[in-house]
Parts: sequence; structure tokens; C-alpha cells
Amino acid sequence: MKKALSSCLSGIFILILMSPPGFGQNASGILDKMIEAQGGRKVLEGIKDTTLLGTIEWVEAGGGSMNGTFTQYQKEPNRARRDIEIMGMVRTDAFDGKIAWTNEAGTLSVDSEKDAAEKKSGAQGYAALLYPEKYGIAYVLKGQEKIEGNDYFVLEQTVPGGVPITQFVDAKTYLIYKIQIPEQATFMSDYRKVDGVMIPHALTFRGGEGGDYMILRVTGVSFNKDLEDALFQMKK
Repeated sequence: MKKALSSCLSGIFILILMSPPGFGQNASGILDKMIEAQGGRKVLEGIKDTTLLGTIEWVEAGGGSMNGTFTQYQKEPNRARRDIEIMGMVRTDAFDGKIAWTNEAGTLSVDSEKDAAEKKSGAQGYAALLYPEKYGIAYVLKGQEKIEGNDYFVLEQTVPGGVPITQFVDAKTYLIYKIQIPEQATFMSDYRKVDGVMIPHALTFRGGEGGDYMILRVTGVSFNKDLEDALFQMKK
């Protein structure tokens, strides 16, 4: 179980709350509407960093659960860090703009190429949402899909050196409902406006071993706290 938990904690580093919407020849109109739905270009351009606080519930397929807390930081345009404590297990995942690293129970390590690619994708912030072409981000609108009676746009995202991400965007609200990365799906709900920005306050991560899943509930959101670059750097 510890192996499965560690794997899931690594996987949820993907920065769901700041994952940008689709852009491309057939998706630019969706992009404009998603920017407006999330708060508007003027509001999002004013965000330089974001801090999230919340709780974690790890639910086992066979019954039972474990609880913990997390703190997540993102600094524009491509730095991110998440600190997690769950049942005494402490883990930090971070990307400093160049290097992806992990600190698990006091053991520091530079990530594998695969994990580094996931963290690079996950570290994108609002700058990448507003100016995807500046960061070499490409998107393809794959069509629409109906899920439980609701219509969603399906957007495929590729990032230089990152992993492919498929986003399911609500055709009515233009807010992200689901993000699919290799071997994991994340569902977002309970959107609330914080300082003019729409933030999902419930995220459910499914994937990995045994059918276990994890629920993150956001309890605090703050912007523009002048986060230092050193917060995201690996310290030996």
C-alpha cells in the first residue's frame, strides 16, 4: 500500500488548478471563452504566484481511508511545489523551472526523465494559459464527448519535453471537468470564485494500483505573496 500511495502522491503533482485550456486552429474560440470563465484576461494577467492549502483523503478500494494535508505553490511562469503530509508520511515534489526533484521522508532525489516531464507540464501557470504560443504549447481540438448527459470539448495538449494531457471542458461553463494524463484521471468540481478567479475546490484523482483514489479539498487560496525562487529549489 505504501508503494501505491507514494506513486499516487507523485502523480498528483500535475498542477491541475493551473492547467491551461486548449489552443490551436480549431480551439482559439474555446480558449477565449475559458479565459473569460476563469476570471478574464485582466485578472489572470495580474497573478504572479498562487498558494493553495487543503486536506487529502486517501480512499482504499477495499475499504478504509487515510487523511492528511497539502500546501501547493506556483510561481509564474513555470515553478511549482507541493508539500504533502498523510498519516505521518511527508513528501515534497517540485520543479524549479529546470530541475524536477522529490524529498520523501528526508531523502532528496532528482526525478527520472518521466517524472520530470510530468512536473514540467504541471508547473505551468496562468502565463501559459494566456500566451501558449510563447511557451511552445500546442493544442488540438479532438471533438466533443458526452459524459453522464453533459457535453464536453476534448482538447489534447502537448508541451515541449512534457507529457500529453487531454482536457475535458464543459461546453456550457467552459470550466475544466476532467484532465487525463497517462495512467491517471483527475476530476474537478465545486468551483468557487476567489479574488475574481474560478478555482475548483474538490479534485478527485483516480488511477494507479488497486482502484484506490484520492480526494483533495481546497480550504485556502491566496495570490501574489511574493514567493521566492528559493522555495522551489532543491536544497541539499
